[in-house]
Amino acid sequence: MPALLRQLAGLGGCTHPIRLDGHRTEYAVDTRTGEIGNVLHHLDSSSLPAGHLLVRCNNRRTTRCAACAEVYRRDTFHLITSGLRGGKGVPERVATHPRVFATFTAPGFGPVHNRPTGPAGSVRRCRCGALHDQDDPALGTPLDPDTYDYEAAVLWNAHAGLLWRRFSIYLRREVAKRAGLTQRAFREYARVSFAKVAEYQKRGAVHFHAVIRIDGPEGGDTPPPAWATAELLTDAIRAAATAARVDGPVLDGRAHAFAFGRQLDVRTIRSAEFDGGQELTERAVAAYIAKYATKGAETATGALDRPLRFLAELAQLDISDHARRLIRTAWTLGARKDLEHLRLRAWAHMLGFRGHFSTKSRRYSTTLGALRDARAEWRRAQALAANGTDPDTTLVLAHWVYAGTGLTDAEAWLAETLEPAPGTEGEPTHG
Repeated sequence: MPALLRQLAGLGGCTHPIRLDGHRTEYAVDTRTGEIGNVLHHLDSSSLPAGHLLVRCNNRRTTRCAACAEVYRRDTFHLITSGLRGGKGVPERVATHPRVFATFTAPGFGPVHNRPTGPAGSVRRCRCGALHDQDDPALGTPLDPDTYDYEAAVLWNAHAGLLWRRFSIYLRREVAKRAGLTQRAFREYARVSFAKVAEYQKRGAVHFHAVIRIDGPEGGDTPPPAWATAELLTDAIRAAATAARVDGPVLDGRAHAFAFGRQLDVRTIRSAEFDGGQELTERAVAAYIAKYATKGAETATGALDRPLRFLAELAQLDISDHARRLIRTAWTLGARKDLEHLRLRAWAHMLGFRGHFSTKSRRYSTTLGALRDARAEWRRAQALAANGTDPDTTLVLAHWVYAGTGLTDAEAWLAETLEPAPGTEGEPTHG
């Protein structure tokens, strides 16, 4: 029992670990001759208390695994922060570069229940006549579901990633134009870097939050030119967002085209702390983006957090009528040959959106992979120090195969009695 508790504690609270069968053996190596010597340590999954090696699932969704989603959220926070104030291989002078926080919304597909705000943040009545509470499940649902454009709503989500790529191309053009440069010449003077996250609005439409920055030609390692200002960047973003457009499919004689909604919020990021709640700080931006990196359609609309195998499954699920109709629309559109490339059935649970939730340009900052590798290396160094072995004189041979997912009822019961280990990395755990 104590050994099983130690194995479960090493999961850091993961509720759906991956079970692996196999073995791992460490051999001593003679650095002078290169010969393999004695076995220093041997691990066999069958000898572990759980009968398998358990590794964290590393799922980013809060609804699937809160513990692993928290690790992902923290990683995203550090990724965004390093691009705002430096660190993790990014120089601190990046904090002086012009940068803004921008929110890009989806267009309208029909009137929905909402909480309009008036002067001084006062809440007005919805068009339905009701004064909705902030947690009212009706928020975001159509006033008239029969006239709501579900087809366009699903296709918007399916094309949102392509629209962002189009916007990023236009943005570089707009910045270059304001600097009096050609696009080719612009690359010699400056570079536009960004990090963004997708968020679902309550109506089920994707919108984007992004940190956008102007750097020198080599990214954050080089200072931006003197003409690069937050005001110039803001003006270029507004122009590019207005111009960006993606032509969609023609369905039954109806042509679809997609552009961002009219609501575009662009705010300069300040290095100072909050001043009366008015300043937008680096920490506030990073925390806001990281929060949405672990949420999907299921958080906003009550939809699903995993793919459907059959449409008939919808009848057994406790979801809102609005989410049900969005999923059904995606499934129906997914049967069309002319929409095969959108893979709408595979992404029906995501209401058609199939892009990555958090993305960044290459030179913005570090990567999630680099953060995970650094954490794993630190864990390995700890383990080697505890065993008294030197990685330069050790050969490791391992072989693992998938054996299942999740905990047994008894393991789950025991795991609930444990406090998650803060910052525990998703490395293999053993007794």
